[in-house]
Amino acid sequence: MTYAHRGRSIPQRTLLVVAQTLFLGIAGWLLLGNGLSTVSRWFGWHLVPGNQARRYLLFVFLAVVYARILFTGLYLLKRAIGWEEAISIPLAFMVYYVGFSLLGGPTSIPIDWMDGLATGLFCAGSFTNTYSEILRDIWRRQPHNKGKLYTGGLFRYARHINYFGDLLWVSGLALLTRNVWSALIPLFLFSFFFFYNAPELDRHLQEKYPQEFAAYKERVKMLVPFLL
Repeated sequence: MTYAHRGRSIPQRTLLVVAQTLFLGIAGWLLLGNGLSTVSRWFGWHLVPGNQARRYLLFVFLAVVYARILFTGLYLLKRAIGWEEAISIPLAFMVYYVGFSLLGGPTSIPIDWMDGLATGLFCAGSFTNTYSEILRDIWRRQPHNKGKLYTGGLFRYARHINYFGDLLWVSGLALLTRNVWSALIPLFLFSFFFFYNAPELDRHLQEKYPQEFAAYKERVKMLVPFLL
């Protein structure tokens, strides 16, 4: 990943927008249209459209994800985006848009208190991820902060609090599907963040801000506030 370089990366950002829009459209077709029945005919599956309120809520959640990702990718993210990242990110989000639609669309369970918990997780994670990025962007815009390591805002609670936010909203979506197989998605995401992505970013920050980061790492957990 090109953490150290700034750049507009217009072709890569265009691919991100097009891919995200395509996958949200597929999710809408599956959840709001006749997509589940059509996919069932194609592959011989038995995907009967489930509870209508759940399907509509799933699509609303995915539309919020879409809006947040575009806001982050087109406005908040100032660094360059390489082709590897421009391709891998949409493929990952395809799992959310299409995977959660296929897993949750056929669920016939009526909306209940567990969906309230799912909504809380989703909202908390969405807020944590986006608000932490907004505060960091505001801080970085101040000339006197140039060349300094950002450790304020929500990042005072975890070095990668934005990733923790991702874990929360993905877990909320998984719970909303009420499909046990959905649990594999946040579990995989946690493993990816904890064993690869966060350590890789830590190494970059250690090289760029050796003294500041050493003290920051000593007092703040990597991924989950106060725990991990």
